[in-house]
Amino acid sequence: MQRSVLIVDDDAQLRRVLVDFLQKENWQTHEAADGIEALKAVTRCHPSIIILDLTMPHLDGMEVCRRVRQTSQIPILMLTARDDEVDKLLGLELGADDYLVKPFSMRELAARMKAILRRTQQDPGSTQEDSLLHCQNLVLDIRRHTASIGGSKLSLTPIEFSMLELFLRHPEQVFNRLQLLEATHGFAFEGYERTVDAHIRNLRRKMEAAAPGTKYIQTVYGIGYKLGGNIDV
Repeated sequence: MQRSVLIVDDDAQLRRVLVDFLQKENWQTHEAADGIEALKAVTRCHPSIIILDLTMPHLDGMEVCRRVRQTSQIPILMLTARDDEVDKLLGLELGADDYLVKPFSMRELAARMKAILRRTQQDPGSTQEDSLLHCQNLVLDIRRHTASIGGSKLSLTPIEFSMLELFLRHPEQVFNRLQLLEATHGFAFEGYERTVDAHIRNLRRKMEAAAPGTKYIQTVYGIGYKLGGNIDV
């Protein structure tokens, strides 16, 4: 089945450039010029991924991201013309999977999209046993791409799911931020480390809501993160 992308940006010229490039890359493309159109298109088109501009009329990218995340875990790549760390981290806190600062190269865009979508692909060769990862009452089903704690479903973005899978596969290992970037995003550039912290905060918030008082992800100060805390691994 052909992959589809929803391009949300009020800049018609940029949308045209993105459409031309992505169609050559064998993507089916859909467009929206503002946030209200974007929400309608998400329901109508069910895209594989959303490219979402931060600054738009009517509803900005932050609000669109928040509303999409209320009902869907469609991967979101946010675009911003402002190299403002607060904006980037807020977008990630609201559920965006990654971001790009304008101007950017088309090849970098394609690489980011590929890395995000790789996290949602299932391995057809995996068996029932190796597709299930456990830690006490935390269960990750790789084949079905679902996660739960004590039977309560966790609604995770692809990046969050990938991070949790990495921790569960290596429960005793401490990962620094660059290692987590490489494993979940497909790149490890200095300056992007704070995105890891935002994803970790989101994961902790969702897991704490499902299992209050249980800390699955432990901070190893000065190094990074590991699976642990007050649980038996």
